[in-house]
Amino acid sequence: MCLVNKKKLEQTKEVMHNGDLYLPNDTNLLIYQTFRLEKLRRFNKTCRLNIPKRIRWCKKMFAEFGENSYIELPFYSNFAGEHVHIGRDVYANFNLTLVDDTHIYIGDYTMIGPNVIIATAGHPVLPELREKMYQYNAPVHIGRNCWIGAGSIILPGVTIGDNVVIGAGSVVTKDIESNVVAVGNPCKVMRPVGEKDKEFYFKDRKIDIKE
Repeated sequence: MCLVNKKKLEQTKEVMHNGDLYLPNDTNLLIYQTFRLEKLRRFNKTCRLNIPKRIRWCKKMFAEFGENSYIELPFYSNFAGEHVHIGRDVYANFNLTLVDDTHIYIGDYTMIGPNVIIATAGHPVLPELREKMYQYNAPVHIGRNCWIGAGSIILPGVTIGDNVVIGAGSVVTKDIESNVVAVGNPCKVMRPVGEKDKEFYFKDRKIDIKE
């Protein structure tokens, strides 16, 4: 990456992570991002049967990638997971999109359904600023042992607690407390995880697991 001015790049990246407005079309940043996206392209071209190679790529690309975690292909990410911290035993289904312009944290044992979007980037409402392409970023935190349903969208700055189920198709605009089921657009808490969930796993289907 000899074309990149590393000092200026680091200055831009600092602003990316502190929540201030910045211009994402900065030349150094765009060049750097192109190199990152080339890694993503190569990852998406890996053979589905070559699991060890895919895991090695994940450990190269992500800020953190925990033991026994797995991401189905295709996978999309603004910076190829550079700002994404994934715990252990995390599973993400097809077409996960991570707008990782700043940090995304995904806790251990979390499952992510297909076509989920987790976004950290936003743009000002004021048209004059948006016309100039200004952007800001806010980190997303997803707790331990969550289930993010298919087609859900998680917006910048959101924190989701532990043991949370986000219903399919939800748009999460605000923080969600731990140990609840939340659904809708905008996503709202529907009920706590309770005693009934210890007896039934789906509608009237009883849990009958012999260990």
